[in-house]
Amino acid sequence: MEEDRKTEEVQESTDEEEANKEEEMTALSEELKSVKEELSKVRESSNNNLNKLKYLMADFDNYRKQMEKQVASKVESSKAELLLKFLSIRDDYVRALEMAKQSKSEGVVLEGLEAILKNLDSLLKSEAVIDIETIGTPFDPNIHDAISFSYRDDVPENTVTDEIRKGYMLNNKVLRPSLVEISKKIVKNIINDTETIEKESRN
Repeated sequence: MEEDRKTEEVQESTDEEEANKEEEMTALSEELKSVKEELSKVRESSNNNLNKLKYLMADFDNYRKQMEKQVASKVESSKAELLLKFLSIRDDYVRALEMAKQSKSEGVVLEGLEAILKNLDSLLKSEAVIDIETIGTPFDPNIHDAISFSYRDDVPENTVTDEIRKGYMLNNKVLRPSLVEISKKIVKNIINDTETIEKESRN
């Protein structure tokens, strides 16, 4: 009897422990489920924030590149304006030098003036300013401005025959177009020529 009672107590104790374990397991399972849900929400929020950050970084990078382009464009534009002023000074200087040569100034003076022109040309070259080819080349409206014509048969039509004002390029862009004269073919009046020949043959 005593043994049965002990056995029952042991059984009850075991059942109670099992019930407690089950409750603990259920509680742990619920807690784990809750933690997983929380973790999932945090992960989703983290991914959203990371994506927002990536978009912000991409937007900032685009903005930075755009600003760099604008600054570079402004610098290039300002540089071109300044160089155009130098070119106008060069034009005046070349005219003055030609007048000095025509008035037969002293050799030393002419040498000094030519040395200054050489220095000015070196400065322009160091800034990537290059001459536009003109005489003997086909007329190109992108780099030449035609301001006169010459009627010639010895060169193809629309060939540059004279340079009125020198043109320049800066970084493969036209800084100042060349002012040029271009060739036109001489158009003969065939009808009048035929009439003249007929009249001459009658006489």
